Amino acid sequence: MFGRDPGQPHRTTTSLELLFDLCFVIAVAQASESLSAAVSDGQYATGALRFALVFFTLWWAWMNFTWFASAYDPDDVPYRLAVLLQITGSLILAAGVRRAFEDGDLRVITLGYVVLRTTLAALWLRAARSNPDRRRTALRFATGVTACQIGWVGLLFLPAPAQLPAIMVMIIAEISVPVWAQSAGMTPWHPRHIAERYELFTLIVLGESVAAATAAVRNAFDRHHAAGALYLLAAGGLLMVFAMWWLYFARPAHTLLATTHQAHRKRFVWAYGHYLIFASAAAEGAGLVAYAEVITRRTDVSPSAAGAAVTLPVAVFLITVWAVHVRPHRRSRVEQLAFPAVAVAVVPAACSPAPSLVAGLLLAALVVVVTVADRRGRTREER
Repeated sequence: MFGRDPGQPHRTTTSLELLFDLCFVIAVAQASESLSAAVSDGQYATGALRFALVFFTLWWAWMNFTWFASAYDPDDVPYRLAVLLQITGSLILAAGVRRAFEDGDLRVITLGYVVLRTTLAALWLRAARSNPDRRRTALRFATGVTACQIGWVGLLFLPAPAQLPAIMVMIIAEISVPVWAQSAGMTPWHPRHIAERYELFTLIVLGESVAAATAAVRNAFDRHHAAGALYLLAAGGLLMVFAMWWLYFARPAHTLLATTHQAHRKRFVWAYGHYLIFASAAAEGAGLVAYAEVITRRTDVSPSAAGAAVTLPVAVFLITVWAVHVRPHRRSRVEQLAFPAVAVAVVPAACSPAPSLVAGLLLAALVVVVTVADRRGRTREER
């Protein structure tokens, strides 16, 4: 298992990686569904906190495998079996999401995490044995992953009041492992491959939002309630997802990763910042589902509170995309200011009669600004 060539031409996502992503869709769907249920029950703070923590485990397991596969992917039988075992772990993790949300029961989700992370540690040990030049880095990864996993298992034996502070400590430990390991030497990674992997996961969470909203609106239509409001919800939700896709993919990530973001600090900010992009995109679907429940009067939650579940994730998405994905490209000042301005304007749309439509129109206006700015920029460059 030698390091892959960072300059390898035509490096793309493999079918095994795609299968890995598709199985993670189940876990993302479970987290989104649980968040919408919490909002509909009026458990805003608890639901948001549990969603953030559960989604971290999903995102972190996905991201660790993604960067490892970009560095080492021999595609032989042992490697394939190891990845299939990780996929099994992701499915176990998905099965435990609802228990973690509703009851705070972390046993099943921890078991899935054990399978995922133990397999990853074994892959790092294999890389350490095969690649002497980067052995120290690989051993640090294996040690850090194993130590953190022991910590997650130990967390199950703590009393309930001590679990949340312990989880925060474990999250800090987890995100520190790559920084500590890479300080001993950087593993090889492919800019286009990493960019494509992140783009594909963005599509997954956006697709999950569409699927969740579609199911909610369909169920609401079956109950024959407020057809006009449901049409506005569906139109606004679709417009938001379209705009979110447009805005994210308006900037090629691989150009940053291949140039300015080769430096550790910028690369880690870009990689870790995507947690908020992915989580907010997944939470958007949950907000649309919760608002559909308000329209059909199946919950006592106020329309403005459910509207906030629609608009706040959009605001987080815009700010994060601007900070880690747009601003580093150093484009026009109008474009740089437009993202934060629309993010601020989207939030009060929660109090409007049709929050998803108002938010969707604001995002569509931002798409127009970005597109016009791009055309003007290309025209100046051609001159």
